Amino acid sequence: MKFDKKCLLLYAVTDRTWVGRQTLLEQVEDALKGGVTFVQLREKDLSETDFTEEAVEMKKLCHRFGVPLIINDNVEVAVKSGADGVHVGITDQPVEEIRKRTGKDFIIGATAKTVEQAQKAEAAGADYLGVGAVFPSPTKQNAIRITTEQLKEICGAVSIPAVAIGGISLKNAEEIKGAGMAGIAVVSAIFAAEDIQTAAADLKKKALSIVSL
Repeated sequence: MKFDKKCLLLYAVTDRTWVGRQTLLEQVEDALKGGVTFVQLREKDLSETDFTEEAVEMKKLCHRFGVPLIINDNVEVAVKSGADGVHVGITDQPVEEIRKRTGKDFIIGATAKTVEQAQKAEAAGADYLGVGAVFPSPTKQNAIRITTEQLKEICGAVSIPAVAIGGISLKNAEEIKGAGMAGIAVVSAIFAAEDIQTAAADLKKKALSIVSL
């Protein structure tokens, strides 16, 4: 699927913490109905075989809504499942190695917490950046925090788009307005909600009012 920075507007990252009442696939479908524009499938405990099978089904679902699916960290699963791309952390497989293997149409996202890391990821061939944590995150409690000013500096230091991530909710999203990000990435603000579809719809409206399109 062709990458466009507009698809980063409302970026949902999956988390099995709230699976039970619904399956993960059902939760993501509700999020897509609410207006999510990008989905990252994150699985830390599944075997590679199970992760790949799940990714194949998730890709079918996301593509029904015209939304790209990328895989967290695992390049093998991303390639085997035919996902649209992968997102890698600072200590994961280098972006340049992934780009050589996958070609120019494969979407590669990279985490950046400093201007130096952001510029290095761009030079290596990343398509977009995930920048944060901008707020305390219930998902990654040990995540290194960055300020709104640092977010602004990172977004302004590169030509590729960036999404802000880390503890973002309807209540605090306004605090990062004007920082230059192309979208917001959320986990619990969508998947911990009683009504996932409504939560996604509300967050999309908020995202439209604070991002740089």
